[in-house]
Amino acid sequence: MNWIVVAAILGSLAVAFGAFGAHGLRASATPEQISSWSTASQYQLLHSVALLALALFGATSGRPITLPASLWTAGMICFSGSIYLLVLSPQSWLGPVTPLGGLLLIAGWLALLRIAQPL
Repeated sequence: MNWIVVAAILGSLAVAFGAFGAHGLRASATPEQISSWSTASQYQLLHSVALLALALFGATSGRPITLPASLWTAGMICFSGSIYLLVLSPQSWLGPVTPLGGLLLIAGWLALLRIAQPL
């Protein structure tokens, strides 16, 4: 998997979603929904940048990064994606997906401990 490409796509989407949330949702969303959307786009952008740094580290060091990169990617999709969908079309079944995404993001950070160990 080319993690730099994944980071670029997720990062560009985070900026686009953030802009949409700031400008396109004003007329149709509550302040609480806009706040949730903002949190989702911020988390997505932060983890996209972290994923890019991790991908560059993996490319230069030769260390395997698949576990934390996969966890972050799945976490962004579940956490941020579920919030975006909840704001756009509230579906009650999406509620449990958000905390699952948060757990995946945390697990990705903890997976970095494996990389920190000497070879």
